[in-house]
Amino acid sequence: MPSKKIGLALSGGGARGFAHVGVIRVLAEHNIRFDLVTGTSAGSIVGGALAAGMTASEIETMARKMGYTNTMRPTFSTGGLLSNAPLGKLLSREFPVLNFADLVVPFGAVAYDLRAGTEVLQLDGDLITAIRASCAVPGLFSPVTNAEGRDLVDGGITSPLPAEAARAMGADIVIGVDVLSCGSNAFADPWTSLGVGLRSVLSLIRSASVAQHHLADIVIEPAIAHLRPDQIRKREEFIALGDAAARERIDEILSLIE
Repeated sequence: MPSKKIGLALSGGGARGFAHVGVIRVLAEHNIRFDLVTGTSAGSIVGGALAAGMTASEIETMARKMGYTNTMRPTFSTGGLLSNAPLGKLLSREFPVLNFADLVVPFGAVAYDLRAGTEVLQLDGDLITAIRASCAVPGLFSPVTNAEGRDLVDGGITSPLPAEAARAMGADIVIGVDVLSCGSNAFADPWTSLGVGLRSVLSLIRSASVAQHHLADIVIEPAIAHLRPDQIRKREEFIALGDAAARERIDEILSLIE
C-alpha cells in the first residue's frame, strides 16, 4: 500500500516567520520528514530553505543573520517604498541550491499576479526570485518581475496559509504552521489612524489565514499575539515560541503521520 504524502504549509507573517524556525527545529528533533513544502511570504523563506536541503540548525543560523539592512533597501520605484533585492542576495549566499529543479523535495512559493488578479503557485525556475515575489508586501515592497514578465507580490493577499497549495501539490496529510491566527494585541493604542489601519489589515489577513485551516490536518499556532510582524529584533523570542507551540502538538503530529 503506497505511503501517504506529507506536506508542510508555512504561513506569512513578516518577522513572525521566525517562529517557523522553532517549529522546524522540533520537527527535525523527531525525525519528521516532508514529501513537499509550501510557503507564503516569510513562510516561503523557511520553506524554501528546508526544501533546498538545509538542516534546522542551518536555517536557524541563517535566521539570526537576517535584519533590516540586509533584507531591504529604499527604492525609487513607483511600485513600492522598498526593494527586497538585498533579501535575494542574502538567500543566494545561504541556500545550497538556487533553482527549483535542484531542490531536495518539491516546493511551492505562493505569490499574486497583480495584472491578472490571480494567485500564482510558483513551482519552477529561479528559486530566489520566487521567494522574493512571495515576500513582496504590496505598497511596501516593489513587485518582483519573474522570467515570464509577470509582476508578482506577496501571496498573503489570497493564501496567507498555503494549505490549499499543499493539497494541490499532492499532499495527503498537511501540517500547517500559522503565525497570523493568534491575532495581535501589540498595538497599545488602536484608536490612532495608524493603529486602526494596522489592526484592520491584520484582522483581514488573519481571517483569510484561518479560512484555510480546514484544509490542514493539524495547524500549529504559536502564541505570538503580543509581538508585531515588524519586530525583527525579537527573533529569539519568536523562535522560542514556535518551538513551544510545536512541542505542544508533537504527539498529535506523530500519531497522525505514523
